Amino acid sequence: MSVMSLRLPDEIADTLANLAKATGRSKSYLAVDALREYLAREAWQIEEIQQALKEADAGDFASADEVSTIANKWNANAR
Repeated sequence: MSVMSLRLPDEIADTLANLAKATGRSKSYLAVDALREYLAREAWQIEEIQQALKEADAGDFASADEVSTIANKWNANAR
């Protein structure tokens, strides 16, 4: 396992310490858990963007009818 050192703003360090105390978890556990979730979300987003760019480069766009159908569905749900 790797060790990493970082500087935290006081308000983040305080929040982390309070959360660790409230949950009975270590600050390290909570930090790793938060970092794991962040990295997974960012990796997913980058993957989706890259896939969308490939589709766009291939000319794979929604038709005007498909866009209209989805817009109408969203408008109907907003009412």
